[in-house]
Amino acid sequence: MDSFLQLLPWLITMAVLMACSGFFSASEAALFYLKSRDRRDLQNGSPGEKAAGVLLTNPDRLLSAVLFWNLVINITYFAISSICAIRLQENIALGQTAAVTFAIISLLAIIFFSEMLPKSVAVLKPRAMAKFVSIPLSGAVRIVDPLIPMLQSINLISRRLIWPNFRAEPYLEVSDLERAIEHSGNDAALIKQEQAVLQNIVQLSTIRVEEWMRPRTQFVAYTPPVKLADLNGSVPASGYLLITEPNSGEIEKAIRLDNQYQLDDENLERFSDPVLYLPWCATVADALEKMSHRDREVTVVVNEFGDTIGVLTIEDILETVFVYSPSRTERLLDMPPLRQIDEDTWRVAGIMSLRQLARRLEVAIPETLSVTVGGAIQESVQRLAEAGDQCVWGPFHFHVVETGQRGAMLVEVRLYDAAKESS
Repeated sequence: MDSFLQLLPWLITMAVLMACSGFFSASEAALFYLKSRDRRDLQNGSPGEKAAGVLLTNPDRLLSAVLFWNLVINITYFAISSICAIRLQENIALGQTAAVTFAIISLLAIIFFSEMLPKSVAVLKPRAMAKFVSIPLSGAVRIVDPLIPMLQSINLISRRLIWPNFRAEPYLEVSDLERAIEHSGNDAALIKQEQAVLQNIVQLSTIRVEEWMRPRTQFVAYTPPVKLADLNGSVPASGYLLITEPNSGEIEKAIRLDNQYQLDDENLERFSDPVLYLPWCATVADALEKMSHRDREVTVVVNEFGDTIGVLTIEDILETVFVYSPSRTERLLDMPPLRQIDEDTWRVAGIMSLRQLARRLEVAIPETLSVTVGGAIQESVQRLAEAGDQCVWGPFHFHVVETGQRGAMLVEVRLYDAAKESS
């Protein structure tokens, strides 16, 4: 009992240090987890939110201060922990076992209560946490300000000593990526996968958004106010809840549902983010660049009249890059893009890209305004296709096997041989 009373001031000090370390850990996680849109909104918020916005204007200064304070606090914590362990070891009744047990418990406690728990809470509600910690954190950063130039100099000297010849390149070219793949290893399968990713990246600049978008017939948009019950317990196939303008059917905002930890039953639109608008003729590379620059996750594709004809999500673009052989048919309809029926007949979906079909069958196609197999068929028959329709388009003979609701269709494709047909 006397030993515990002697250690009590040290234990209280350790608890205070643990709380301070947790404060800085939570502050770091909350502030750096904020999205770009949240950071912009902080400028017009409460005093705490404005203080958080000011701190984030110089992230290097903020991170240096947080790491400095965490380092000082943790060193002090472990120094006191060592003192307590030595006191326990000197106690004849308790001995070395108590000292080792105390050291282990001290280590686990600071890992859980100063790192894991505060950071987990912070990332769940980063904006609320940022508002709460920003004002006291601003004071802590100002205290460290005189030391920041010294810390930056130490960092610069360390980089010069460890990487004396390192130079940042102003840009990265495709040839640089190719050389990186060549020298990445001797695993043939891995090199083949890397080459496929590289090829997919290059193709982003040649694929138009209308070839890769989710067509208007493949998604449902909701008019505000939107209730959780409107979803009928299921998440849309795209992973996003699309919300239209109040007085029209044009998509205005979107909510990514797979990263929402909490949604109210009413007025879901208040969790939504604006979307990006691009014309049908823009490339997927254009869409990716603008989505990254403007911090958007959904692009609405419009025709020449400004009407919505489809949507493209950031996940759709990433699939284009990282899937070995990307296919819109497989992504939207969960069916193989090209299924061979016999020696010279294949079955495809109407939404399959003409360019992808030509690439798979290794034939050339004529210039056309149509993008999909279904579009080419409708261009030929001059109406909505029906089961049993047949037509010749370019090097293909199309036979509509089945049509579904809202223009969906299955088509049998054969390579058209004019000489054989005439005989």
